[in-house]
Amino acid sequence: MAWVKIIHILCVMGWMTSIFAVPRALIYWKREFARLNENGPLGDLTFRLYRFSAGLAVIAVLTGLWLAWTFGFPVWTHVKLALVVLLAGHYAWTGRLVRRAQQGIFTESDMFLRIFNEVSVIGAIAILWVVVVQPF
Repeated sequence: MAWVKIIHILCVMGWMTSIFAVPRALIYWKREFARLNENGPLGDLTFRLYRFSAGLAVIAVLTGLWLAWTFGFPVWTHVKLALVVLLAGHYAWTGRLVRRAQQGIFTESDMFLRIFNEVSVIGAIAILWVVVVQPF
């Protein structure tokens, strides 16, 4: 069971890196696109980071469900799962922004993308609190 936890934590760390980095990278990609009038290396890197972390997200969710199943789904895991679903929705929205950016469509402002980025930080803190404190 320790290996499943290790894999879960490692994949969560990788997924979180993308959740925090991709919205910020979109800001710089938008600026690069405005300067070059085409997708440059930053756009390719951002897309690859998002795509790679999608696999990590799947593994993180599957190992998390495995762990919850093994321990009988205590109440706090339901709360954590709900928060993870919200964070996954945020991640999917980020994917939509990345796909649009690949087409050269950047309609969101830098301020929106900064705030959008910080929402994921709040979500991650909420998940960590539920996991560490296990209030229920």
